[in-house]
Amino acid sequence: MKKALLSLFVLSTVLISCNKEDSNNEAGSCYSNSNAQTIAHDGLDREYILYVPSSYDGGTEVPLLFNFHGFGGSASEYMLEADLRSIAESDTFILVYPQGSCLSGSSHWNACPNGGDNKSTADDFGFVEAIINEISSTHSVDLERVYASGYSNGGMMAYGLANYKSELIAAVASVSGSMLDCLGPTSHPMPVIHLHGTSDGVLPYNGNSDWSSAQSTLDHWVSFNNATVNPTVTIDNSGAMTIEHLVYDQGDNSVSVEHYKYIGGDHVWFSSNYQGQNTSRLVWDFLSSYDINGLR
Repeated sequence: MKKALLSLFVLSTVLISCNKEDSNNEAGSCYSNSNAQTIAHDGLDREYILYVPSSYDGGTEVPLLFNFHGFGGSASEYMLEADLRSIAESDTFILVYPQGSCLSGSSHWNACPNGGDNKSTADDFGFVEAIINEISSTHSVDLERVYASGYSNGGMMAYGLANYKSELIAAVASVSGSMLDCLGPTSHPMPVIHLHGTSDGVLPYNGNSDWSSAQSTLDHWVSFNNATVNPTVTIDNSGAMTIEHLVYDQGDNSVSVEHYKYIGGDHVWFSSNYQGQNTSRLVWDFLSSYDINGLR
């Protein structure tokens, strides 16, 4: 079993400095996010930033998109880096940037059930479900169109939800993330989009003793969805970086697994465009093509 989230202390040297204190030293949040909502869950006061577009009128059910920050990140800073607010306005969906719980000065996500692959005992799966329940009680949410996306450790969290909360999640996106070994009882074909750079120095594209490779993650979902094993490949050389787009389609319920391979790309939320579309638009256009029953 990988010591996956335990190994995230290694990431702290890249993403944020932290003190290696007792693993039980938890608090609700390492950050005070401006304009954040607070919810009490599992003994912690947890935060999330809620963005309701002005185009929302309450008369029609709209999708709900989660976007999870990376290890050591804050929801408010991540919202500026991985900003989907303008797309939420134009396409009318509710956007949530949750805040990871705090451990020794660094925020994190637990992408597995309690056990050795987690960094703490914080119940992040339950936290997400509590947010969904809270927002859907006050807003008109299409519960068949709840999506999870994330960067780095947040991408792990998106995969964790695909494995263990699939009854709530219609499709997932991971940017510079990895899937952990704790594979769960996914209950329906799961559309997946995975964006990764080949020169990622934190979560290596080809994997290592701690982290799964991008291809092994793709292979898992291609097999699970019974999608075609030979992808359609399109290459965009128009920008500063070559980007390969691989599509594994014809899965059950017409779902696809898609991969954007950034040649020479680092461990980032990518700024390079693919055929004129930025990362946020690529993620949303893929996710929004599906509901919990498959291709819309």
